[in-house]
Amino acid sequence: MSNSEYHLSHDEIKYLKLLSEKYPTIQDVCTEIINLQAILNLPKGTEHFMSDLHGEYEAFYHILNNCSGVIREKVDAVFGGRLSAQERSELCTLIYYPEQKLRRVKKKTKDMDAWYQKTLRQLIEVCKVTASKYTRSKVRKALPPEFSYIIDELLHAQPDENSNQLVYHAKIIDTIIGISNADEFISAISSLIKRLAVDRLHIVGDIFDRGPGADSIMDLLMKHHAVDIEWGNHDILWMGAACGSEACVATVVKNCVAHGNLATLEQGYGVSLRELAMFAKETYTDCGDLTQAIKKAISVILFKLEGAVILRHPEYEMESRLLLHKIDYENQSIEIDGKTYRMNTVFFPTVSREYPYELTPQERQIMDGLVLGFRESERLHRHMRFLYAKGSMYLCFNQNLLFHGCIPLRPDGSLASVRIGDRLAKGKELMDLSDKIARRAYFGPKDGADKQFCQDYMWYLWCGKDSPLFGREKMTTFERMFIDDKSAWTEQKNAYYTYFNREETCRMLLREFGVDTPFSHIVNGHVPVRAASGENPIKAGGRLIVIDGGFCQAYHPTTGIAGYTLIYNSHGMRIMSHQPFGGVEAAIDENQDIESHSDVFETQHMRAMVMDTDNGNDISNKIFDLTLLLNAYRQGVLAQKAKI
Repeated sequence: MSNSEYHLSHDEIKYLKLLSEKYPTIQDVCTEIINLQAILNLPKGTEHFMSDLHGEYEAFYHILNNCSGVIREKVDAVFGGRLSAQERSELCTLIYYPEQKLRRVKKKTKDMDAWYQKTLRQLIEVCKVTASKYTRSKVRKALPPEFSYIIDELLHAQPDENSNQLVYHAKIIDTIIGISNADEFISAISSLIKRLAVDRLHIVGDIFDRGPGADSIMDLLMKHHAVDIEWGNHDILWMGAACGSEACVATVVKNCVAHGNLATLEQGYGVSLRELAMFAKETYTDCGDLTQAIKKAISVILFKLEGAVILRHPEYEMESRLLLHKIDYENQSIEIDGKTYRMNTVFFPTVSREYPYELTPQERQIMDGLVLGFRESERLHRHMRFLYAKGSMYLCFNQNLLFHGCIPLRPDGSLASVRIGDRLAKGKELMDLSDKIARRAYFGPKDGADKQFCQDYMWYLWCGKDSPLFGREKMTTFERMFIDDKSAWTEQKNAYYTYFNREETCRMLLREFGVDTPFSHIVNGHVPVRAASGENPIKAGGRLIVIDGGFCQAYHPTTGIAGYTLIYNSHGMRIMSHQPFGGVEAAIDENQDIESHSDVFETQHMRAMVMDTDNGNDISNKIFDLTLLLNAYRQGVLAQKAKI
């Protein structure tokens, strides 16, 4: 090569000088290039997709522990011919819940030393298999610090070792048992197995609402080594409440009351409902119990606040949802979309006929207190900051497009333009703009000129007629509460849910987001798959996969199952359908796992390697930069730094 090929621009030299701080010598550069090139030729890590958790902590915790069956597959692969099904189940349960399982084992096992000897060796074998697709360096980084040296030694013990090595490794295990450190070691290596079994976790929306454990789920996710979150409408609702949106705060409270989930608010996040409860008891004397009174009180407040948002934003085109002024008190009825419905009550003592969308002084005081409670909850904001840090409206990852709800479409199947303030946006632009506004709502100046606009848009993302997170024409909360005629409850879905069965539509959407390859997919949550009615979660010729987790127990009669998760490893994609979970106690006592069925729907003709992933592309770019640095050293453009 001629010297001219190594003429570098000022910016390139500036960048290489910065890079040289980390790689000061030719040998440092060569070592890193060799290491990175080796990584490119490893199998890609396993991706685990979950969606619509809806506060169902125990089911989520179990599927997170068993990695949608990946752990059991590893155990079966290692011990299929050596251990019985019962013994393999015992080992799996130990990996899932080491501390709890150990307590039960000790109660029924006479010779614990022998059990420890057998179990430690089994766990090491399983760990070796899960670690086999990673570099030794990556495994070391994942090792629990308190046992890093010991586990590293045991993982790299060879079956054909000489007698000295065999004695050495056997002595390590003997010592662990002899100094009563086996329990701690079992917990540490079980955690390592679970960490190595899944390289990345994708949560495709809706952590919050319905179930009682959303706060506990957030605590678990914050400990995960590699997770991303595609916001769902229930997530954005809580984010909006944390931003200070009154309509979002009232909706969160209403949802928690409706689903009997007050513990999340009061114990989980320290938001007091005492003032609301006292007001409801005194005001809504028509309700049979306090819970119903609270639900009615906060719902009326909510309808007023929603009305105020709709009146501030005619561009939302949601005037049809202004219902309080349409109530016919004399005839106990209401007209909605040209049809008159009988209402089950017209007892609304706080609704002014002249100013129906204004809060009373007492309602204003209650809302001020609730908003303050959300703003001052340190744990809530810790969780919300995590949602912002790890979350987004959508994610393009390894040539797949992940989002929760929909990409709004017109009736003809083309991208629908949505007005946001004075702008029209559609497709990717709509999602990007929504993401920016969601971040401004939380992180923007408290007295910023567009603070109210951003807060209102958070509510719109929750239930707006063209919201990409909601995907329906309207949310019929009012109708479901006050009209018994279920024909009024209908919520027409966006055209997306008609066209997402068509491959050409999915390919159009993939192109819109720049991920249209032969192996690209849309991974979608939000809508429960009615498996009992024969609905298939794999749509559009395999281009779109709906993985609504179905964790919420209320959905089980409709879906017939407890939802789906998705596994994407180096061999291809497979969807996992799950039966309802019997609970953690049953899992530990009886070794009950979630019954799952695996459907492999796409296999790779050649095993997918790291070089085929987004991370592989980043590594290749780094190798290119390091090669430039290497040439700069060798051509005398940059001087190596002496190591003293």
